[in-house]
Amino acid sequence: MFLDCQDPSNMTNDKLNSRPLDGITVVSLEHAIAAPFCTRQLADLGARVIKIERPGGGDFARDYDDRVKGLSSHFVWVNRSKESLTLDLKQPIALGVLIDLLKNADVLVQNLAPGATARMGLTSEFLQKQNPKLIICNISGYGENGPYRDKKAYDLLIQSEAGFLSITGTPDTPSKAGNSMADIAAGMYAYTNILAALLQRQKSGLGSTIDVSMLESLAEWMGYPMYYAFDGATPPPRNGASHATIYPYGPFKAGDGGTVMLGLQNEREWASFCEVVLGDPVLSQDERFDSNSKRNQNRESLLSIINTCFVQLSTEEVILKLDKAQIANALLNDMSGLWNHDQLRARNRWAEVGSPVGMLPSLLPPGVNNAFEYRMDAIPAIGEHTNSILREIGMSDIQISELVKTNAI
Repeated sequence: MFLDCQDPSNMTNDKLNSRPLDGITVVSLEHAIAAPFCTRQLADLGARVIKIERPGGGDFARDYDDRVKGLSSHFVWVNRSKESLTLDLKQPIALGVLIDLLKNADVLVQNLAPGATARMGLTSEFLQKQNPKLIICNISGYGENGPYRDKKAYDLLIQSEAGFLSITGTPDTPSKAGNSMADIAAGMYAYTNILAALLQRQKSGLGSTIDVSMLESLAEWMGYPMYYAFDGATPPPRNGASHATIYPYGPFKAGDGGTVMLGLQNEREWASFCEVVLGDPVLSQDERFDSNSKRNQNRESLLSIINTCFVQLSTEEVILKLDKAQIANALLNDMSGLWNHDQLRARNRWAEVGSPVGMLPSLLPPGVNNAFEYRMDAIPAIGEHTNSILREIGMSDIQISELVKTNAI
Protein backbone atom coordinates (compact mmCIF):
# COMPACT_ATOMS: atom_id res chain seq x y z
CA MET A 1 0.00 0.00 0.00
CA PHE A 2 2.93 2.33 0.58
CA LEU A 3 6.03 2.79 -1.53
CA ASP A 4 9.11 1.03 -0.26
CA CYS A 5 11.79 3.36 1.09
CA GLN A 6 14.52 2.66 -1.42
CA ASP A 7 16.64 4.42 -4.00
CA PRO A 8 14.36 5.45 -6.91
CA SER A 9 17.16 4.56 -9.33
CA ASN A 10 16.73 0.91 -8.33
CA MET A 11 12.93 0.88 -8.77
CA THR A 12 11.18 -0.82 -11.66
CA ASN A 13 8.96 1.19 -13.97
CA ASP A 14 5.88 -0.31 -12.27
CA LYS A 15 7.13 0.90 -8.89
CA LEU A 16 7.75 4.38 -10.25
CA ASN A 17 4.26 4.48 -11.75
CA SER A 18 2.49 3.37 -8.57
CA ARG A 19 1.19 5.80 -5.98
CA PRO A 20 1.40 5.55 -2.18
CA LEU A 21 -2.35 4.91 -1.69
CA ASP A 22 -3.05 2.73 -4.73
CA GLY A 23 -5.41 -0.04 -3.59
CA ILE A 24 -6.87 1.99 -0.71
CA THR A 25 -10.65 2.57 -0.85
CA VAL A 26 -12.15 5.56 0.95
CA VAL A 27 -15.89 6.03 1.43
CA SER A 28 -16.87 9.55 2.40
CA LEU A 29 -20.09 11.00 3.81
CA GLU A 30 -18.94 14.51 3.09
CA HIS A 31 -20.05 17.99 2.27
CA ALA A 32 -18.70 21.55 2.24
CA ILE A 33 -14.90 21.76 2.60
CA ALA A 34 -13.25 20.01 5.57
CA ALA A 35 -13.92 16.36 4.68
CA PRO A 36 -13.80 16.86 0.87
CA PHE A 37 -10.42 18.62 1.19
CA CYS A 38 -9.12 15.68 3.24
CA THR A 39 -10.37 13.01 0.83
CA ARG A 40 -9.24 14.86 -2.29
CA GLN A 41 -5.69 14.73 -0.96
CA LEU A 42 -6.06 11.00 -0.32
CA ALA A 43 -7.22 10.68 -3.95
CA ASP A 44 -4.20 12.71 -5.08
CA LEU A 45 -2.04 9.92 -3.63
CA GLY A 46 -3.95 7.22 -5.48
CA ALA A 47 -6.79 6.27 -3.15
CA ARG A 48 -10.16 5.42 -4.64
CA VAL A 49 -12.62 7.87 -3.07
CA ILE A 50 -16.34 7.08 -3.26
CA LYS A 51 -18.28 10.22 -2.40
CA ILE A 52 -21.79 9.58 -1.08
CA GLU A 53 -24.22 12.31 -2.17
CA ARG A 54 -27.92 13.00 -1.75
CA PRO A 55 -30.00 12.05 -4.80
CA GLY A 56 -30.95 15.12 -6.78
CA GLY A 57 -28.97 17.90 -5.12
CA GLY A 58 -25.80 16.15 -4.00
CA ASP A 59 -23.22 17.92 -1.85
CA PHE A 60 -24.68 21.37 -1.13
CA ALA A 61 -21.27 22.89 -1.95
CA ARG A 62 -22.14 22.17 -5.59
CA ASP A 63 -24.49 25.17 -5.36
CA TYR A 64 -22.30 27.69 -3.51
CA ASP A 65 -21.72 29.57 -6.78
CA ASP A 66 -21.39 28.96 -10.50
CA ARG A 67 -18.10 30.69 -11.24
CA VAL A 68 -16.33 27.82 -13.05
CA LYS A 69 -18.29 27.44 -16.29
CA GLY A 70 -21.40 26.86 -14.20
CA LEU A 71 -19.74 24.73 -11.51
CA SER A 72 -19.05 25.86 -7.94
CA SER A 73 -15.56 27.16 -7.23
CA HIS A 74 -15.52 25.35 -3.87
CA PHE A 75 -16.64 22.05 -5.40
CA VAL A 76 -14.15 22.13 -8.27
CA TRP A 77 -11.31 22.79 -5.80
CA VAL A 78 -11.84 19.81 -3.49
CA ASN A 79 -13.59 17.08 -5.49
CA ARG A 80 -11.41 15.97 -8.38
CA SER A 81 -10.47 12.30 -8.75
CA LYS A 82 -13.59 11.06 -6.91
CA GLU A 83 -16.53 8.81 -7.77
CA SER A 84 -20.05 10.05 -6.97
CA LEU A 85 -22.59 7.56 -5.60
CA THR A 86 -26.05 8.88 -4.77
CA LEU A 87 -27.83 7.26 -1.80
CA ASP A 88 -30.84 8.41 0.23
CA LEU A 89 -29.56 7.17 3.56
CA LYS A 90 -32.97 7.72 5.18
CA GLN A 91 -34.14 4.65 3.27
CA PRO A 92 -33.05 1.31 4.82
CA ILE A 93 -32.21 -0.22 1.45
CA ALA A 94 -29.81 2.63 0.62
CA LEU A 95 -28.28 2.47 4.10
CA GLY A 96 -27.74 -1.25 3.49
CA VAL A 97 -25.81 -0.43 0.31
CA LEU A 98 -23.51 1.86 2.30
CA ILE A 99 -22.96 -0.80 4.96
CA ASP A 100 -22.07 -3.34 2.27
CA LEU A 101 -19.57 -0.89 0.77
CA LEU A 102 -17.91 -0.35 4.12
CA LYS A 103 -17.37 -4.07 4.67
CA ASN A 104 -14.53 -3.93 2.13
CA ALA A 105 -13.41 -0.32 2.48
CA ASP A 106 -10.24 0.89 4.15
CA VAL A 107 -11.39 4.30 5.37
CA LEU A 108 -14.67 6.04 6.20
CA VAL A 109 -14.59 9.84 6.43
CA GLN A 110 -17.62 11.83 7.56
CA ASN A 111 -18.44 15.40 8.48
CA LEU A 112 -22.21 15.20 8.77
CA ALA A 113 -24.13 17.06 11.47
CA PRO A 114 -23.27 16.11 15.07
CA GLY A 115 -24.69 12.68 15.91
CA ALA A 116 -26.02 11.99 12.39
CA THR A 117 -24.05 8.80 11.74
CA ALA A 118 -24.84 7.43 15.21
CA ARG A 119 -28.57 7.97 14.58
CA MET A 120 -28.19 5.88 11.42
CA GLY A 121 -26.55 3.12 13.45
CA LEU A 122 -23.14 3.74 11.87
CA THR A 123 -21.17 3.67 15.09
CA SER A 124 -17.52 2.70 15.20
CA GLU A 125 -18.41 -0.38 17.23
CA PHE A 126 -20.91 -1.61 14.64
CA LEU A 127 -18.79 -0.86 11.57
CA GLN A 128 -15.50 -2.19 12.95
CA LYS A 129 -17.20 -5.38 14.13
CA GLN A 130 -18.02 -6.07 10.49
CA ASN A 131 -14.69 -4.78 9.18
CA PRO A 132 -11.97 -4.76 11.87
CA LYS A 133 -9.52 -3.07 9.47
CA LEU A 134 -11.76 -0.07 8.84
CA ILE A 135 -10.34 3.34 9.75
CA ILE A 136 -13.08 5.82 10.68
CA CYS A 137 -12.40 9.55 10.67
CA ASN A 138 -15.08 11.81 12.17
CA ILE A 139 -14.69 15.54 11.49
CA SER A 140 -16.81 17.95 13.53
CA GLY A 141 -16.78 21.48 14.81
CA TYR A 142 -15.98 20.76 18.43
CA GLY A 143 -15.28 17.04 18.82
CA GLU A 144 -17.28 14.04 19.98
CA ASN A 145 -17.63 15.03 23.62
CA GLY A 146 -17.67 18.12 25.82
CA PRO A 147 -20.29 20.87 26.28
CA TYR A 148 -19.94 22.14 22.68
CA ARG A 149 -20.33 18.70 21.08
CA ASP A 150 -23.76 19.33 19.55
CA LYS A 151 -23.24 22.94 18.43
CA LYS A 152 -23.37 23.61 14.72
CA ALA A 153 -20.05 24.85 13.41
CA TYR A 154 -19.27 26.85 10.29
CA ASP A 155 -15.87 28.15 9.29
CA LEU A 156 -16.50 31.75 10.39
CA LEU A 157 -17.86 30.60 13.76
CA ILE A 158 -14.77 28.49 14.45
CA GLN A 159 -12.45 31.31 13.37
CA SER A 160 -14.23 33.38 15.99
CA GLU A 161 -14.20 30.73 18.75
CA ALA A 162 -10.51 30.02 18.15
CA GLY A 163 -9.58 33.68 18.61
CA PHE A 164 -8.44 34.07 15.01
CA LEU A 165 -10.63 37.13 14.48
CA SER A 166 -9.20 38.78 17.59
CA ILE A 167 -5.77 39.06 15.96
CA THR A 168 -6.84 39.52 12.32
CA GLY A 169 -8.07 42.74 10.75
CA THR A 170 -7.61 46.38 11.72
CA PRO A 171 -7.74 47.90 15.22
CA ASP A 172 -11.38 48.82 14.56
CA THR A 173 -12.53 45.81 12.52
CA PRO A 174 -11.97 42.12 13.33
CA SER A 175 -11.75 40.23 10.03
CA LYS A 176 -12.07 36.62 9.00
CA ALA A 177 -9.55 34.97 6.70
CA GLY A 178 -10.50 35.27 3.04
CA ASN A 179 -10.63 31.51 2.65
CA SER A 180 -12.00 28.67 4.79
CA MET A 181 -9.19 28.62 7.35
CA ALA A 182 -10.88 26.40 9.97
CA ASP A 183 -12.15 23.93 7.37
CA ILE A 184 -8.72 23.70 5.76
CA ALA A 185 -7.03 23.14 9.13
CA ALA A 186 -9.45 20.34 10.02
CA GLY A 187 -9.11 18.77 6.57
CA MET A 188 -5.32 18.77 6.84
CA TYR A 189 -5.34 17.12 10.30
CA ALA A 190 -7.89 14.55 9.13
CA TYR A 191 -5.65 13.77 6.15
CA THR A 192 -2.48 13.36 8.20
CA ASN A 193 -4.28 11.36 10.91
CA ILE A 194 -5.60 8.95 8.29
CA LEU A 195 -2.12 8.49 6.83
CA ALA A 196 -0.83 7.78 10.34
CA ALA A 197 -3.68 5.32 10.95
CA LEU A 198 -2.84 3.46 7.73
CA LEU A 199 0.76 3.13 8.90
CA GLN A 200 -0.44 1.98 12.34
CA ARG A 201 -2.69 -0.62 10.70
CA GLN A 202 0.33 -2.10 8.95
CA LYS A 203 1.72 -2.84 12.43
CA SER A 204 -1.44 -3.90 14.26
CA GLY A 205 -3.64 -5.25 11.48
CA LEU A 206 -6.55 -3.29 12.92
CA GLY A 207 -8.34 -0.08 12.06
CA SER A 208 -8.95 2.80 14.43
CA THR A 209 -11.30 5.72 15.02
CA ILE A 210 -10.14 9.32 14.61
CA ASP A 211 -11.90 12.34 16.13
CA VAL A 212 -10.86 15.61 14.42
CA SER A 213 -12.23 18.92 15.69
CA MET A 214 -12.21 22.16 13.69
CA LEU A 215 -11.72 24.13 16.91
CA GLU A 216 -8.70 22.08 18.00
CA SER A 217 -7.20 22.19 14.51
CA LEU A 218 -7.34 25.98 14.29
CA ALA A 219 -6.36 26.36 17.95
CA GLU A 220 -3.12 24.53 17.10
CA TRP A 221 -2.44 27.10 14.39
CA MET A 222 -3.00 29.84 16.96
CA GLY A 223 0.01 28.71 19.01
CA TYR A 224 2.14 31.83 18.53
CA PRO A 225 -0.51 34.40 19.55
CA MET A 226 -1.61 32.19 22.47
CA TYR A 227 1.91 32.00 23.86
CA TYR A 228 2.47 35.70 23.14
CA ALA A 229 -0.47 36.30 25.48
CA PHE A 230 0.77 33.71 28.00
CA ASP A 231 -0.26 34.08 31.63
CA GLY A 232 -2.54 37.05 31.00
CA ALA A 233 -0.08 39.12 28.93
CA THR A 234 -1.40 41.57 26.33
CA PRO A 235 -2.31 39.68 23.13
CA PRO A 236 -1.01 40.73 19.69
CA PRO A 237 -2.98 43.70 18.34
CA ARG A 238 -4.83 43.68 15.02
CA ASN A 239 -2.64 45.48 12.48
CA GLY A 240 -4.20 44.70 9.12
CA ALA A 241 -1.54 43.24 6.82
CA SER A 242 1.33 44.49 9.01
CA HIS A 243 3.07 42.26 11.51
CA ALA A 244 1.76 42.75 15.03
CA THR A 245 5.19 42.94 16.70
CA ILE A 246 7.91 43.32 14.01
CA TYR A 247 8.49 46.54 12.01
CA PRO A 248 8.86 47.33 9.18
CA TYR A 249 6.99 44.19 8.17
CA GLY A 250 3.93 44.49 5.95
CA PRO A 251 2.50 46.53 3.04
CA PHE A 252 4.03 49.75 1.73
CA LYS A 253 2.83 51.89 -1.20
CA ALA A 254 5.08 52.73 -4.15
CA GLY A 255 4.82 55.93 -6.17
CA ASP A 256 2.88 54.27 -9.02
CA GLY A 257 0.15 53.06 -6.67
CA GLY A 258 1.40 49.48 -6.36
CA THR A 259 1.83 47.78 -2.99
CA VAL A 260 4.95 45.91 -1.91
CA MET A 261 5.14 43.57 1.08
CA LEU A 262 8.46 43.56 2.86
CA GLY A 263 9.79 42.10 6.07
CA LEU A 264 12.86 42.78 8.20
CA GLN A 265 13.92 40.08 10.62
CA ASN A 266 17.13 41.35 12.27
CA GLU A 267 19.51 44.28 12.75
CA ARG A 268 21.76 43.28 9.83
CA GLU A 269 18.77 43.55 7.50
CA TRP A 270 17.75 46.87 9.10
CA ALA A 271 21.18 48.34 8.36
CA SER A 272 21.05 47.08 4.76
CA PHE A 273 17.54 48.47 4.34
CA CYS A 274 18.65 51.92 5.49
CA GLU A 275 21.74 51.99 3.27
CA VAL A 276 20.58 50.33 0.06
CA VAL A 277 16.83 51.00 -0.02
CA LEU A 278 16.39 54.27 1.84
CA GLY A 279 19.82 55.66 0.92
CA ASP A 280 20.45 56.78 4.51
CA PRO A 281 22.97 54.51 6.32
CA VAL A 282 23.02 56.85 9.33
CA LEU A 283 19.33 56.12 9.99
CA SER A 284 20.20 52.62 11.21
CA GLN A 285 21.85 54.19 14.27
CA ASP A 286 18.97 56.54 15.06
CA GLU A 287 17.99 55.96 18.71
CA ARG A 288 14.32 55.80 17.74
CA PHE A 289 14.90 52.83 15.46
CA ASP A 290 18.03 50.95 16.63
CA SER A 291 16.12 47.86 17.79
CA ASN A 292 12.97 46.12 16.66
CA SER A 293 11.11 47.02 19.83
CA LYS A 294 11.88 50.72 19.25
CA ARG A 295 10.92 50.54 15.58
CA ASN A 296 7.67 48.88 16.65
CA GLN A 297 7.01 51.66 19.19
CA ASN A 298 7.79 54.39 16.65
CA ARG A 299 5.96 52.98 13.64
CA GLU A 300 4.38 56.25 12.53
CA SER A 301 7.67 58.13 12.40
CA LEU A 302 9.41 55.36 10.50
CA LEU A 303 6.46 54.92 8.13
CA SER A 304 6.72 58.61 7.19
CA ILE A 305 10.42 58.17 6.32
CA ILE A 306 9.74 55.05 4.23
CA ASN A 307 6.83 56.67 2.42
CA THR A 308 8.95 59.72 1.54
CA CYS A 309 11.41 57.40 -0.17
CA PHE A 310 8.97 54.98 -1.80
CA VAL A 311 6.73 57.69 -3.30
CA GLN A 312 9.60 58.57 -5.64
CA LEU A 313 9.89 54.99 -6.92
CA SER A 314 7.80 52.62 -9.01
CA THR A 315 6.75 49.24 -7.63
CA GLU A 316 9.39 47.53 -9.78
CA GLU A 317 12.10 49.93 -8.55
CA VAL A 318 11.20 49.31 -4.91
CA ILE A 319 11.42 45.54 -5.43
CA LEU A 320 14.77 45.85 -7.23
CA LYS A 321 16.20 47.84 -4.32
CA LEU A 322 14.83 45.37 -1.78
CA ASP A 323 16.30 42.44 -3.73
CA LYS A 324 19.66 44.20 -3.91
CA ALA A 325 19.56 44.72 -0.13
CA GLN A 326 18.51 41.06 0.33
CA ILE A 327 15.32 42.12 2.08
CA ALA A 328 12.43 39.67 1.81
CA ASN A 329 9.63 41.09 -0.32
CA ALA A 330 6.61 40.22 -2.42
CA LEU A 331 4.01 41.84 -4.61
CA LEU A 332 0.52 42.25 -3.19
CA ASN A 333 -0.90 39.85 -5.74
CA ASP A 334 -4.52 39.34 -6.72
CA MET A 335 -6.25 36.25 -8.12
CA SER A 336 -5.33 37.15 -11.69
CA GLY A 337 -1.71 37.45 -10.61
CA LEU A 338 -1.85 34.04 -8.96
CA TRP A 339 -3.42 32.38 -12.01
CA ASN A 340 -0.56 33.79 -14.10
CA HIS A 341 2.27 33.51 -11.57
CA ASP A 342 5.63 33.10 -13.29
CA GLN A 343 6.96 30.76 -10.61
CA LEU A 344 4.03 28.33 -10.82
CA ARG A 345 4.38 28.28 -14.60
CA ALA A 346 8.16 27.81 -14.48
CA ARG A 347 7.75 24.80 -12.17
CA ASN A 348 5.02 23.26 -14.34
CA ARG A 349 2.53 23.26 -11.48
CA TRP A 350 -0.56 23.39 -13.68
CA ALA A 351 -2.42 20.37 -15.02
CA GLU A 352 -5.88 19.83 -16.49
CA VAL A 353 -8.70 17.69 -15.12
CA GLY A 354 -11.99 16.62 -16.63
CA SER A 355 -15.37 17.80 -15.34
CA PRO A 356 -19.03 17.81 -16.34
CA VAL A 357 -18.32 21.06 -18.24
CA GLY A 358 -15.10 19.98 -19.94
CA MET A 359 -11.41 20.28 -19.12
CA LEU A 360 -10.41 22.69 -16.33
CA PRO A 361 -7.00 23.92 -15.13
CA SER A 362 -5.95 22.52 -11.76
CA LEU A 363 -2.91 23.04 -9.59
CA LEU A 364 -0.86 19.97 -8.83
CA PRO A 365 -0.68 19.14 -5.10
CA PRO A 366 2.17 20.79 -3.18
CA GLY A 367 5.28 18.65 -2.96
CA VAL A 368 7.17 17.18 -5.91
CA ASN A 369 7.95 13.49 -5.45
CA ASN A 370 10.26 11.83 -7.98
CA ALA A 371 8.85 8.35 -7.28
CA PHE A 372 5.27 8.86 -8.46
CA GLU A 373 2.89 11.24 -10.20
CA TYR A 374 -0.21 12.56 -8.48
CA ARG A 375 -3.61 11.35 -9.55
CA MET A 376 -5.42 14.16 -11.39
CA ASP A 377 -8.74 12.70 -12.54
CA ALA A 378 -12.11 14.25 -13.28
CA ILE A 379 -14.55 16.10 -11.04
CA PRO A 380 -17.68 13.91 -10.95
CA ALA A 381 -21.24 14.78 -11.89
CA ILE A 382 -23.87 13.96 -9.26
CA GLY A 383 -24.33 10.19 -9.15
CA GLU A 384 -22.08 9.64 -12.15
CA HIS A 385 -20.72 6.35 -10.80
CA THR A 386 -23.81 5.06 -8.97
CA ASN A 387 -24.70 2.21 -11.33
CA SER A 388 -21.14 0.96 -11.78
CA ILE A 389 -20.50 0.92 -8.02
CA LEU A 390 -23.78 -0.88 -7.30
CA ARG A 391 -22.89 -3.52 -9.88
CA GLU A 392 -19.51 -3.96 -8.18
CA ILE A 393 -21.21 -4.96 -4.94
CA GLY A 394 -23.33 -7.54 -6.81
CA MET A 395 -26.57 -5.72 -7.57
CA SER A 396 -28.40 -6.60 -10.76
CA ASP A 397 -29.89 -4.11 -13.20
CA ILE A 398 -33.36 -5.11 -11.93
CA GLN A 399 -32.35 -4.32 -8.34
CA ILE A 400 -30.85 -1.00 -9.42
CA SER A 401 -34.08 -0.15 -11.25
CA GLU A 402 -36.03 -0.77 -8.06
CA LEU A 403 -33.76 1.65 -6.20
CA VAL A 404 -34.40 4.26 -8.89
CA LYS A 405 -38.19 3.80 -8.57
CA THR A 406 -38.10 4.56 -4.83
CA ASN A 407 -35.63 7.47 -5.26
CA ALA A 408 -33.15 5.62 -3.03
CA ILE A 409 -30.37 6.51 -5.48
